[in-house]
Amino acid sequence: MFVYKDEEWAETVKLVDSTSPYALTGSIFCRDRSILEETHKALRHSAGNIYFNDKSTGSVVGQQPFGGSRASGTNDKAVSLNLISKWTSPQAIKESLVPLSAHTYPYMDQ
Repeated sequence: MFVYKDEEWAETVKLVDSTSPYALTGSIFCRDRSILEETHKALRHSAGNIYFNDKSTGSVVGQQPFGGSRASGTNDKAVSLNLISKWTSPQAIKESLVPLSAHTYPYMDQ
């Protein structure tokens, strides 16, 4: 997680987009919907699956397609009926509208 200063938003987005050759999953945490949409547009090729206001711990099997681009692969979405994605660049988006109260899962308490 990286918390940036408001006045450094634009350069932070560029940094995120250019830092890694991989593009598997990512998260954007933001209260301002317009900034969330602008950031998503700027980072549209930086992750195969992107999460809005939620943890980027991976897709849920059988519910969300999974696959990355850049050095992470061809962005094909495994176990997905939309195999047309072979010739496009889809991006799965998951957004939580209820604020997170913890960053762990219940099984981690065991």
